[in-house]
Formats: sequence, C-alpha cells, structure tokens
Amino acid sequence: MAMNETLAFLLAWGAGGGLGAIFFGGLWWTVRQSISAQRPALWFFGSWWLRMGIALAGFYFVAGGHWQQLLACLVGFVMARLAVMRLARSSGKGQTGPAQEIRHAP
Repeated sequence: MAMNETLAFLLAWGAGGGLGAIFFGGLWWTVRQSISAQRPALWFFGSWWLRMGIALAGFYFVAGGHWQQLLACLVGFVMARLAVMRLARSSGKGQTGPAQEIRHAP
C-alpha cells in the first residue's frame, strides 16, 4: 500500500469520526434539549434532517467514488458512536430516579 493510500484511509477514518461526532453528539444534544421543549417532535424531526443531511453529504464527499474510503469513513463513524455513548453514560452518573435505572426495553 502506498503512502498516499494510507493517508487517504486515515483522513477518511478521521472524517468519519468527525461525522459520527456531529451525528451522535447532535442526537445526544437534541434529546437533552427536547426534554424541556414545548415541541419535542419538532426538535427531533429538524435535528434528524440536519444530522442526516450532514452525514450523507460527508460520506459522499469523503468516499470520492472509492468504496475503501467509504468503508474507512464508516469505521470512524461507528467508533464515534461508541465514544459518544461512553461520554453520555459517564455524564449521566449524577442522575437520580428512573432515568438512570432504565437500561433497555423489557
């Protein structure tokens, strides 16, 4: 593998991480904001369109017609999801009540 290809994969992976941080960080922020919003559905709907548009456009431009770069971008995206999940869990340790106890659907 040439040095240029390695650099392209690393940049695609980093871009995927950035896209994932925007997408999942934006979801986390939306959930936190919608708790006290008068129209939470509007927050979720608007946020979804914005986050999805950014993510899809980012994937399209990062891939540049190469499936290998798209795959590297996707790996970075998924890794960012895991990082945001870990951050969200650690920030919720001070919560009290049922929101802390619910981990999954029955």
